[in-house]
Amino acid sequence: MAHLQKIILKIGLIMTQALKGIRVLDVTNVLAGPFCGYQLALLGADVIKIETPGSGDLARQLGADPKLNAGLMGASFLAQNAGKRSATINLKAAAGKDIFLKLVESADVIIENFRPGVMDRLGVGYDYLRTINSRLVYCAISGFGQTGPLKGAPAYDQIVQGMSGVMSVTGDEQSAPMRVGYPVADTLGGVTAAFAISSALVRRASTGVGTFIDVSMLDCMLASMGWVVSNYLIAGQPPQAMGNENFTAAPSGAFKTGDGLLNIAANKQEQFVALVEILGMSNLATDPRFAQRDTRKQNREELKTLIESGLQAKSAADWERILAEAGIPAGRVLDVPSALTEPQIVQRRLVKSFAGVLGNERDVPVMLSGFKMHEADPDVALAPPRLGEHTAQVLGELGYTSAQIEQFRDQGAI
Repeated sequence: MAHLQKIILKIGLIMTQALKGIRVLDVTNVLAGPFCGYQLALLGADVIKIETPGSGDLARQLGADPKLNAGLMGASFLAQNAGKRSATINLKAAAGKDIFLKLVESADVIIENFRPGVMDRLGVGYDYLRTINSRLVYCAISGFGQTGPLKGAPAYDQIVQGMSGVMSVTGDEQSAPMRVGYPVADTLGGVTAAFAISSALVRRASTGVGTFIDVSMLDCMLASMGWVVSNYLIAGQPPQAMGNENFTAAPSGAFKTGDGLLNIAANKQEQFVALVEILGMSNLATDPRFAQRDTRKQNREELKTLIESGLQAKSAADWERILAEAGIPAGRVLDVPSALTEPQIVQRRLVKSFAGVLGNERDVPVMLSGFKMHEADPDVALAPPRLGEHTAQVLGELGYTSAQIEQFRDQGAI
């Protein structure tokens, strides 16, 4: 009986997800756009991924497993396309375009990440689509935005990282400029787009009309660098690459211990005093070189050497527990496999697995969202789709017959 109640509760949660009833047409490739669509799917939206017949999203061919890539189910695709339905539609074919326009009539949102002007040339740009559906929220994600001298330039994540200045502050004096170790520009572009779309849907609820959203990955990167940019704009301090050090405080960074690397952020005065007391170095709290916040920053290298000498007595794991109990922010520096097996991550159920997607070979684990919502947790019920897996289903919902669908296949429209 208790098990049945849990099942009923779960069904109830899914039925009340934040974007339940919202239909999204995801006309995107690779990362920024698909990641945006995935965030909306996690909130319950019906996300229909529109893909090119035969090839689909380029991410289907990307990832560390060649066999998955060859089967158009690459790890890069699996990472951000659960919860979506895949429909293959050829927008360059007249019949394919007609099918797409019929889908637009029932859609709430369109996401695309082509270069500016591509959708207009295909005859399915925002200015035309809004005549079909005035409530449409249309989100265009691009490297540099829809305006400006670079609007038509090709852009990949690393290009945007370099042009935004983020590489100039990543690494240290010897290694900078350095790329952030994952596609941060694409990811921030996707998150920003999902936030903008959700906001536009709230606006539409009161105005009754949709809108056009222009997301620039370059803008997103600069906007996300608030403190770094503001120190230059307001205080006139050009940002510097400081490696693992925190430019706002000391001691705050990564420290060597008797076993492993430990991040410590003793950013407040009371935290610094508590830290040196635990390390048996209480005299440092009154030492003129370290007594005040600004003097600690000026003498951070000397202070770091002293603290690391005290940390040699125990492992990073031991110090993490001891410092946390004293109210001092501290945490081991982990690799990805270790992070995924941390009890904290496991308890939060951040990873969900789908069985049978790749035959009987293995389950497909995917990351969910970074937040919880009472009675509406981000979650997806559908596994990442095979190319065109739901084409017939989607077209059937539009009223097309089986015979018509087969005719479309013969014409190369789907």
